[in-house]
Amino acid sequence: MDAVALINGQGSDERSWQGCDWLWQQPETGLQALCAGAARIVVVAPHPDDEVLACGGLLGLAAANGLDTWVLAVTDGEACYPDEAWWTPGRLRDARRHELAAAVSALGIGAERITHLGIADGGVAAREAVLQRWLRRHLHKDDLVLAPWRFDGHPDHEAAGRAACHAARAVGCARLEYPVWAWHWMDPAYAHIAWERPRLLDISTGRDAKQRAIAEFRTQTGDVEQLQSPPILPAHVLARFHRNHEVYLA
Repeated sequence: MDAVALINGQGSDERSWQGCDWLWQQPETGLQALCAGAARIVVVAPHPDDEVLACGGLLGLAAANGLDTWVLAVTDGEACYPDEAWWTPGRLRDARRHELAAAVSALGIGAERITHLGIADGGVAAREAVLQRWLRRHLHKDDLVLAPWRFDGHPDHEAAGRAACHAARAVGCARLEYPVWAWHWMDPAYAHIAWERPRLLDISTGRDAKQRAIAEFRTQTGDVEQLQSPPILPAHVLARFHRNHEVYLA
């Protein structure tokens, strides 16, 4: 099954995930333990919104605790609506950059902490070596890198995850992976096979800020004029990111 097929349809219902006792019975890891020794948190996001959907709680809590954060927007997500006459790639690129700035602001992070690489949406795998070299030049040994799970089911996510993994190993910094589309295609009954030691972060105190940040991605939720296509983030997808916990993979 290819990556496009993996993220089609309704996917795994959030109620099924809530019933995955194995996952939610894993011990919690506090923010300080999760970020132990890190002078800076670096989030590698293949598309604007991935960093907030997967890591918005952590980012908000980190900012509130004075931890430096840096968001790397690998692409601008401009190819999300290929059949739209009004929402052209150029218009989407501009809109999604503004949405990302507003979203991180809702988490207490300044827009100057965002770096846009401008790699083509859908083309990360073709530029994976370039991304890896860029990361190796800019990462520090005392960074904690958050990157997509390398088996997330979307080619941009997987390529970004691989590049971050290789770069972090070369630099010698800490790294954690985050799932986004895996919540959609994975069967919760088999999560224990794919994720040996998931780390659960309680974000209940930062959950409201995360939801405000998610709401800024209006092009993705469909809260914009002249959008004819179904939104990328309908209610059943957003439900997976309304939780009081975020999951990270070592």
